[in-house]
Amino acid sequence: MTWWLKLLLTYLGVLSVLTIIITVYDKLSAKAGKWRIPEATLLLTGLFGGAFAEFVTMQIIRHKTQHRKFMILLPLEIVLHVALLVVALYFAFK
Repeated sequence: MTWWLKLLLTYLGVLSVLTIIITVYDKLSAKAGKWRIPEATLLLTGLFGGAFAEFVTMQIIRHKTQHRKFMILLPLEIVLHVALLVVALYFAFK
């Protein structure tokens, strides 16, 4: 495995954990009536690599599952990430 593929997988893992943390924090804040994470921030963390973790977390904790914006954009981001990962793997093992 190439060094950049290891770096990419580490990046995606760390970002996924951070995305889960902010998604759960936003859910808890919503229940408590406190300051919320902006929707743009949630969507951007998904776009930057945490979409799968965010989508699964939202389904598990039932957070923003009624918001069309999230239920459309996050799966599209996941498709984008899978396509990019396939390309990266292709070049890593070429």
